[in-house]
Amino acid sequence: MAQLRERLRQQVQRRRTKGNLAILGCGYVGSALASYWQARGHSVTGTTTRQDRVASLSESMSRVLVVKGDDVSKVRSLVEGQDTVVVSVAPTGYQVVDEATYAATYLETARNLLEALEYAPTVKQLIYLSSCSVYGDRQGSWVDENSPVAPADRRGRVLHQTEQIVSQAADGNRKACILRLGGIYGPGREPIGFFGGMVGMTLPGKGDRVINWIHLDDIVGAIEFARLNELEGTYNLVDDSQLTIEEQVSGVCRQYGLPPAKWDPSQPSPQRKSLRVSNQKLKAAGYQLTQPRLFAFGT
Repeated sequence: MAQLRERLRQQVQRRRTKGNLAILGCGYVGSALASYWQARGHSVTGTTTRQDRVASLSESMSRVLVVKGDDVSKVRSLVEGQDTVVVSVAPTGYQVVDEATYAATYLETARNLLEALEYAPTVKQLIYLSSCSVYGDRQGSWVDENSPVAPADRRGRVLHQTEQIVSQAADGNRKACILRLGGIYGPGREPIGFFGGMVGMTLPGKGDRVINWIHLDDIVGAIEFARLNELEGTYNLVDDSQLTIEEQVSGVCRQYGLPPAKWDPSQPSPQRKSLRVSNQKLKAAGYQLTQPRLFAFGT
């Protein structure tokens, strides 16, 4: 038993040594991940679609490439010589894009990445950041990784199609891990920014829609956990909050001493996705959340 423990310790230690790590898409999440890895001595290559972001990104990574997902030659340049590749793409900034642009952002990138990996034998793991929106609307019921996907709109279907393409990258020498994220919050994206407009208002419905969240720190932490432990397959990445929107808005009001919102069940509320996403599979693998509750509230 002692010999087994020592072998496992040595395996983990080897995985922690400095590596060549690539991040396709250095927005809010990708930039934070690059800073985390760079501070730990890894060689980090990141991408942006905008030339004007190269200088600022260069402060937190070894190399910055201007890459668009529809350029397979540049995607190939990114993955060449890498050990791990993380895919964290999204339409630029907060812009509202049409469905064609949304599909191109994800599907074309995934297809070109799959082709590029054929020429990158050093890549041992691919980690793709997806979304819990692939489950669709479950009217507040629970889902886990074994639940069938049922996207409620075209964008959810695109995300699931992208997952399927990414999964094809797995073979005997390479693992593919898909992390399905809840809504992202963290520095610069605090809950009051999402719910502040509801403060003191009378809102339609019961406020019983459940929204799942995950903190930026835990996205970075879970990616690193997946890398070190060579995870493969699909994992939900959400926190433990499981709060309704009424509970979340009330929590923001308490936190900032703001007038509470009221809910009027007699008024019809817009149809929006509501589901409770289980994070037990990732916890069972050994990951411990650093921010288990949404902001400073929730019981």
